Amino acid sequence: MVASQGSGRKPRKERKENADMRRRQILDATLKSIVANGLAKTTLATVANEAGLSQGVAVFYFKSKTGILTEALRDQYQTYEAHWQAALEKAPEDPAARLRTIIEADFSPKICNPSALAIWFAFFGEQNFVPQYAEITGEFEEKRSQMLAEICHELIPEDPGKADKAGGWIDSLTDGYWQKLHLFPHIYTREGALEQTLNFLQTLFPSHAEAFQAKAGS
Repeated sequence: MVASQGSGRKPRKERKENADMRRRQILDATLKSIVANGLAKTTLATVANEAGLSQGVAVFYFKSKTGILTEALRDQYQTYEAHWQAALEKAPEDPAARLRTIIEADFSPKICNPSALAIWFAFFGEQNFVPQYAEITGEFEEKRSQMLAEICHELIPEDPGKADKAGGWIDSLTDGYWQKLHLFPHIYTREGALEQTLNFLQTLFPSHAEAFQAKAGS
């Protein structure tokens, strides 16, 4: 139903656009607060202050601090998932090229940067205490794990046992490098982490080693 002229009510589409804009504003402010204050010290007050809004507005859209933080984690995963899926859509059909694409996406500046890593590890530390975080993590990690498993089975169809384990090994390695980049940024670099991960893939899939070699000029 269209709002009557002079009623003072905005059309439904405009109301939705305004609500989406406010939610985006609050989520961005939440992520910035986590980077600046940590998860424990991120409150409705710090989020509202970062967003330039009242605490009442934040509560209206997300109900509580837990609600805001839960949606912030979901938003972080959605950004990450959209990034690696978009990269895969442009990758060649060859499984080695697809795996390399996923790894390069993991260490791209958009995904692997100090702010993003601070947010990831703030949430990872609370997984055992907040069921909502664990549910979201499980949902998104399962989709990525399935994709890695499919690619690994395409790479070594003759060794399904190794293929079953390979995805987990790769995830553990990239997660480990993310942690090192977060804790020791003065020692580790994205470029170095990517190079070492590709070196591992050459060892893991020797018949596809050429596909994981460093690119000329990199």
